[in-house]
Amino acid sequence: MSDLIAKAPIDKRLAEILTPIIEGMGFELIRVRLMGGKSKTVQVMAERPEGGGIEVDDCAEISTAVSAVLDVEDPIEDAYTLEVSSPGIDRPLTRLKDFDTWDGYEAKLETAELIDGRRRFKGMLAGTEGSEVLIEIEDQGAPVTIGLQFDWLSDAKLVLTDELIRDVLKSRKDAGIVDEDKFDEIETEEGDGDDAGAV
Repeated sequence: MSDLIAKAPIDKRLAEILTPIIEGMGFELIRVRLMGGKSKTVQVMAERPEGGGIEVDDCAEISTAVSAVLDVEDPIEDAYTLEVSSPGIDRPLTRLKDFDTWDGYEAKLETAELIDGRRRFKGMLAGTEGSEVLIEIEDQGAPVTIGLQFDWLSDAKLVLTDELIRDVLKSRKDAGIVDEDKFDEIETEEGDGDDAGAV
């Protein structure tokens, strides 16, 4: 069974190189992409096992380790920028286990081929059954749960909802990652003259 961590051949090569490094540091690789354009960017998403978030210092450590390995392995011919981040709240779902972890939350799924005349599905995740991802969608005004083979998926991500934000922040608070008392604190420097209070 494949996963959605890496799609293109170069992404798969990067995942082969980076997975042991990132796992050795106590994190999991969530996604790696080489983004094109005028300047190339290697985008790496990682998190702690069991869905624990990562902090800025963790991203810096991962970036340093990944950069050193990529300099040695040299899988990318052109110059590139390395970008390391957490998956975010409206995260991509790249592994079969992600669909069980986020059971009950709204998601958008896309398949590589047409399934019953469509490629895009939006609804509530309902876990997995074997290698199938279960999602409850609206069909002619009524909810119906369908199963899509994980290997059929080309993209999947959570939909940003108030419930998702609340639950993620609560889990981070419970884990001691977020101090809810500091949500509304804004640090400002005192300015002088007309610049004071400028945004």
